[in-house]
Amino acid sequence: MNGDERGRGVEDVDAVDRIAADWRRERPDLDVTPLAFVGRIALVAETLIGPAGERAVEQHGINKGDFDVLATLRRRGAPYSVIPSVLSSELMMSRAGMTKRLDRLEGAGLVRRTLDADDRRSFRVTLTDEGLAVVDAALTSLVESLGELVADLDQDERRRLDGALRTLLCARGR
Repeated sequence: MNGDERGRGVEDVDAVDRIAADWRRERPDLDVTPLAFVGRIALVAETLIGPAGERAVEQHGINKGDFDVLATLRRRGAPYSVIPSVLSSELMMSRAGMTKRLDRLEGAGLVRRTLDADDRRSFRVTLTDEGLAVVDAALTSLVESLGELVADLDQDERRRLDGALRTLLCARGR
């Protein structure tokens, strides 16, 4: 039985259903369906995904922002190195914000900054061995944690949800 075939019991009514019902009663001229499903996306992100992700990485001594930097370096492959402006751009952060984050990560021994051999006006940020170990452990925890969040969805539901969200993002150029 998939999500479309399930009957809705009282236990299947959530806060979004109640809000949508209120709006349908008060504004029957509006189709509030987008309010409901976009509201659910926002609630899932804010109350489930965000906290689960934060807990997963924090158990490795880093926060979500630190993880984003380390993961961006890790995804690039060996030698896990890039100039700070690329990190700023990929993470959509100001350069000042990135400098502060890199200072903290360097102080923790997770990255090192060295002069860029190709451009001596700049430097490169590289994962240290410790940074590599931390980001790999945090990624494992994150994937396990997020896997637990979607455990109640069968493979077909996961595939359809992923496809629908991809369509929504691609339609908006993301």
